[in-house]
Amino acid sequence: MKKDWITAAYHLNNSAQAYVIATIIGISGSTPRNNGTKMVITEDEIFDTIGGGHLEHKAIKFANKLLSEGKDCQQLEHFQLGIHLDQCCGGSANILFECFSENRVNIMLFGAGHVAKELIPILSSLPCQIRWVDNREKQLDINLNGYTNVTKVVSDKPEDEVVSMPANSYYIVMTHKHQMDFDICKKIFERKDFNYFGLIGSITKRRRFEQRFEKHGVDINQMERLNCPIGLSQVSGKLPIEVAVSIAGEIIKRYQQQNIHNNEKDIQKGVHWNTLKSLSKENNFEQEASK
Repeated sequence: MKKDWITAAYHLNNSAQAYVIATIIGISGSTPRNNGTKMVITEDEIFDTIGGGHLEHKAIKFANKLLSEGKDCQQLEHFQLGIHLDQCCGGSANILFECFSENRVNIMLFGAGHVAKELIPILSSLPCQIRWVDNREKQLDINLNGYTNVTKVVSDKPEDEVVSMPANSYYIVMTHKHQMDFDICKKIFERKDFNYFGLIGSITKRRRFEQRFEKHGVDINQMERLNCPIGLSQVSGKLPIEVAVSIAGEIIKRYQQQNIHNNEKDIQKGVHWNTLKSLSKENNFEQEASK
């Protein structure tokens, strides 16, 4: 069953997927739909309609442009119907586009030991998309009912899975073998585009790994980006659940700081009042409303 726009927005928001709400906020003359009509556009789907035809086609095209930029924003656009949009209505419409960017954190978790099994339920309740990798199929033989954002990956060479992740991903390395940890870490360093990189272990393990990384040509600036020991220092404890909570706290802290940084870049938010007022005069909306 096709979702209406409000149901679609609810599900897209809960799954942290990017979408645009397009709303007709002003009309003049004859138009296919009235003020307040909405539709939702994602990269692959549309929900509801603002009237079809070339107007809707143009609106979808503009929404996809906003989605490709990957930022939260609001933008008001004016569309003149008639010969320009190949529609016989002859009126005009102002459409408010509200873009809600994808806010999922892409995480690759290596290892399916005690800590990982405590960590997965926590991460799955966050706006994250998780790929859980281990070379032992039996260790990953766990019921993931309800964990819709977790994908299990059984791989003989877990380090080869690193290339499958998008840029700015989060990596958590906690396998059952030090050599496997090292091979995975080396592949992550080679990418250079990670957002977060955590390795379970002690200060001693870090120092030994750094010596080996240096011999393999890993830049010291890259090594400084490695979180090892992993997790928040304020959350102590050695029980698997305590370590898992500490790691999850560090992940949350990281993506929250990133969100604050991105929001601070946008000095002007939303649609400026002068723009609304100008469009109102241009289309005689005040006069239309008084009739």
